[in-house]
Amino acid sequence: MNVRVEIWTDINCPFCYLGKERFGQALAEFAHGDEVEVVHRSFELDPSLAADESGPVITKIAQKYGISEAQAAANERGIGAQAAELGLPYVTEGRDYGSSFDMHRLLHFALAQGKQEELLDALYRGNFAEQESLFGDRERLVRLAAGAGLDESSVRAVLGDPEAYADAVRADEREAAQLGATGVPFFVIDRKYGVSGAQPVAVFAQALDQAWGERPVIPTVGGADACGPDGCELPARD
Repeated sequence: MNVRVEIWTDINCPFCYLGKERFGQALAEFAHGDEVEVVHRSFELDPSLAADESGPVITKIAQKYGISEAQAAANERGIGAQAAELGLPYVTEGRDYGSSFDMHRLLHFALAQGKQEELLDALYRGNFAEQESLFGDRERLVRLAAGAGLDESSVRAVLGDPEAYADAVRADEREAAQLGATGVPFFVIDRKYGVSGAQPVAVFAQALDQAWGERPVIPTVGGADACGPDGCELPARD
């Protein structure tokens, strides 16, 4: 039986960007990586934001944590250094923040199209690795989604219907609350283990090993009559 990993994240969250890469490295080194199912779940760091609200991320961080903008900028440079250690590009100045609700709706649409991983990577890249504003710019969001392999007209249709996949986003957020998640990234493995934060690669590797070792195994008993791809073996007659 496969191991199932559910990951709650938000596009506004730089540690989700780092955590995805660290988990990905652990998964790439995991001997049974092809038997791990990964599902990305929705979580908004600030669900109260209006759809058209955006602004400089440095100012937002300073206000949220009661620190100076100089301190907030230093924190961003620190995150940028962590990203560099992982080989990830990270823009430490000029980024913005905003509502990620439409992006989460698109991620659920992308899941139905088999393109969720590609879209999530595109959104992270668009927010953390490129200078151009991501929030409050629907046309850029459409371009990123199309670049991730989604049909442009379908993307526009989803964005044009505020109810499309909205229930799926809210269901993910309710489930996160029920599981006790107060921040992201939040990793849940087989609904038995939780890993909070952008942990080191070794922590994710250990969690995967433990989950694999404890997964339920269906016992097989041989010797009984059975059918296979070539038909059924007939019992011998006396």
